[in-house]
Amino acid sequence: MGCYVLGLQEIDQTQVALVGGKGAHLGELSRIDGIRVPAGFCVTTDAFLRLMAEAPSINEQLRQLSRLKPDDREQLRALSAELRRTLEGTAIPDDVAEAITHALARLGEHAAYAVRSSATAEDLPTASFAGQQDTYLNVVGTAAILQHVSRCWASLFTERAVIYRLRNGFDHRKVRMAVVVQQMVFPQAAGILFTADPITSHRKVTSVEASFGLGEALVSGLVNADSYKVRDGEVISKAIGTKQRAIHALPAGGTQEQAIAPERQRQPALTDAQVVRLAQLGRQIEAHFGRPQDIEWCFVDDAFFFVQSRPITTLFPIPEASDRENHVYVSVGHQQMMTDAMKPLGLSLFQLTALRPMLEAGGRLFVDITQLLASPSGRAVLVDGLGKSDPLIRDALQTLMGRGDFIRPLPDASPGRPPAGGAPAPIETDPAIVDELIGRSQASIAALKRDIQTKSGPALFDFILTDIQELKRLLFEPRSHQVIMAGMEATWWLNDQLQAWLGEKNAADTLTQSVPNNVTSEMGLALLEVADVIRPHPEVVAFLRQVEDDGFLDPLDTLPGGREARDAIRAYLDKYGMRCVGEIDITKPRWSERPTTLVPILLGNIQNFEPGAGARRFEQGRQEAWKKEQELLARLRALPDGEGKAAETKRMIDRVRTFMGYREYPKYGIVSRYSVYKQALLEEAARLVQAHVLRDKEDIFYLTLQELHDVVRTHQVDDLLIRQRKDAFRSYQALTPPRVLTSEGEVIAGAYRRDDLPAGALVGLAVSAGTIEGRARVILDMSEARLEAGDILVTAFTDPSWTPLFVSIKGLVTEVGGLMTHGAVIAREYGLPAVVGVEQATRLIRDGQRIRVHGTDGYVELLSQPDEALRR
Repeated sequence: MGCYVLGLQEIDQTQVALVGGKGAHLGELSRIDGIRVPAGFCVTTDAFLRLMAEAPSINEQLRQLSRLKPDDREQLRALSAELRRTLEGTAIPDDVAEAITHALARLGEHAAYAVRSSATAEDLPTASFAGQQDTYLNVVGTAAILQHVSRCWASLFTERAVIYRLRNGFDHRKVRMAVVVQQMVFPQAAGILFTADPITSHRKVTSVEASFGLGEALVSGLVNADSYKVRDGEVISKAIGTKQRAIHALPAGGTQEQAIAPERQRQPALTDAQVVRLAQLGRQIEAHFGRPQDIEWCFVDDAFFFVQSRPITTLFPIPEASDRENHVYVSVGHQQMMTDAMKPLGLSLFQLTALRPMLEAGGRLFVDITQLLASPSGRAVLVDGLGKSDPLIRDALQTLMGRGDFIRPLPDASPGRPPAGGAPAPIETDPAIVDELIGRSQASIAALKRDIQTKSGPALFDFILTDIQELKRLLFEPRSHQVIMAGMEATWWLNDQLQAWLGEKNAADTLTQSVPNNVTSEMGLALLEVADVIRPHPEVVAFLRQVEDDGFLDPLDTLPGGREARDAIRAYLDKYGMRCVGEIDITKPRWSERPTTLVPILLGNIQNFEPGAGARRFEQGRQEAWKKEQELLARLRALPDGEGKAAETKRMIDRVRTFMGYREYPKYGIVSRYSVYKQALLEEAARLVQAHVLRDKEDIFYLTLQELHDVVRTHQVDDLLIRQRKDAFRSYQALTPPRVLTSEGEVIAGAYRRDDLPAGALVGLAVSAGTIEGRARVILDMSEARLEAGDILVTAFTDPSWTPLFVSIKGLVTEVGGLMTHGAVIAREYGLPAVVGVEQATRLIRDGQRIRVHGTDGYVELLSQPDEALRR
């Protein structure tokens, strides 16, 4: 016989499988000295399984449910209701009912109880499931309690719980339901306590919400609660809500909503002293569980009772520091156009490649900028540089420093940055410099591909570590950096001076169209040439429309024109196949591994363009840049000292057009090497699978490079560590990384602070001039892109892998980006109006909606509702 009932005092947090998340946390809470928890017991998952055994049809129903997807709403609704009816209609087995009845007799069977669901996939560190199952308050009498235990079991299959599990990757057949039965307390006030501020994530600020009566009024959104913030034993802010309603228990059982007398509606539910005492108890609970908690509390006769504590799953983790000093961290992902969570192998390799130390948190990388912020001269350079990349980071840092309460400025004797406005330092405008740098990198990659073939085992890792030093030498070679900076500074100079002299905004945007040696923009045009090869062969086009498997290239041979198509695609992959979305993470599948990613874009190019479009597009951009140059120089010559201004501007234009294309090359070099490393490491992983060291070769993605080196050397692996890393990665994927984060966990949000925009406009950063109207296509997965001529791409971020889409669109809007990030550079080169850094653009702009992108002034207007065709 199973264990059907356990008292709360018998339970701890290791027993989630037996008592569910809520039960385990309540049992643990009841063990903390000085923390009061209403007496009660838990009906265990053994009792639930005993009930399931009485309903044989449920296994088939569960099999059907597991085949459905979140979008199958009608089927989910019907099958969920059927499962609930099955469970509620199955009589509680006698031995289970007897165990519950005995537990009630010990506590007092005539008392009132709260009956609460506690699922095994609930209140976990990575998924809260808050509100997904049912709670019943003030249940009186044994028969009623047994009935509500059945209802809690059935609530495992509410539609909202089923969809939540599907979206978070939980198997319905593996989730069990326990039920907590606790004596009711009848509070004067109740509410929620967060031991970290849920808005800012500040770990030292406690947030308290309070209302009269039972906490259900607050949880259900019935009242405007009182809200308090507490730090270091002091209420630092409070807002007293107008509490018009409260929920109270009825003598015969159940609850009722009641009106609050007008004279009490603005009275605080707690005194400041009581709020501080509650916050202290919250800190005690947090210390016991070892992480910030979301706590439900009741206030009864001057005592606080706690009826729930669960981890706060939405807080972004804090990078680990080696000291207790204050630190400020800035996101690497927002600079690299890669804000997705990365797996450990990808994180460790990028850390090894980076010039500066990078810290990991939440599957993302951050740089500690504390020392630079503390130095007045360092701060000026840092904030200016980061601001050019992302104005929201600049504003966040200025906000933090303006408060003066976190980073103490240090005396700074070092000279500041030279005054702005002068021309950049001289560098010879010679294309041969760029050609030499590219040639040297290509030769180095060719040597890497040749030499790595002979390496395996521990020697492979020594070889890769040595080659990373070669990669860093190439990346940070002084002339390479000088070329990049010369192009960027000339761009800034042109924009500043031509606006000052001619009132011309963002003049460099047109002047940088179709610059030579841009490997990223060439990649987009090269796919147009592949489309030219395929377009004349209708059977190949028809075949590609049906492609689902990545092994589609070889079968092309059997079709008329198939060999030419295959050779063209393979040639493209030979040059660009190392690229992919999120390419700084070595674990992401490359185009060469998953060529189906390119098929929708290729088909769009075949449909939307005429033969020769790639060459025409490049030449058109070059002509537009030349015409703009002639126009600007003519206007400058008409000014006082016009010849001098025109000559200086001409030098800057030549510098931009010579050097700006190289800006994209270093990243191409990085991902080229990463692709070579990856293939060698996967071959090593295959040998580990064959030797039964690993279960799956992609398990190596959840180890750092050093950990993988140790596994190869010892043939020993920690399977538990890999499972934990997989769970952590899944949880990190749901988090939004902050641009700026402090060691106290506070997320510092920046703002654009503009008041010159039309009503309802979405503000961002102007990165590519021009204004365009069109249909918004909100695309989060490049492989699902179905674009038509005139569409405007709206997405979270773009790295170089998105470039093949740029040839098909008329404008660009992203949530992340800056003046010199890849999407902005390519948008300018292709002549696409673009606004980046538009917060929540993919939520605020709906797919199919007509929008106007103001790429010169940095905002987006919403003009219409989504197209009917897209909504269908």
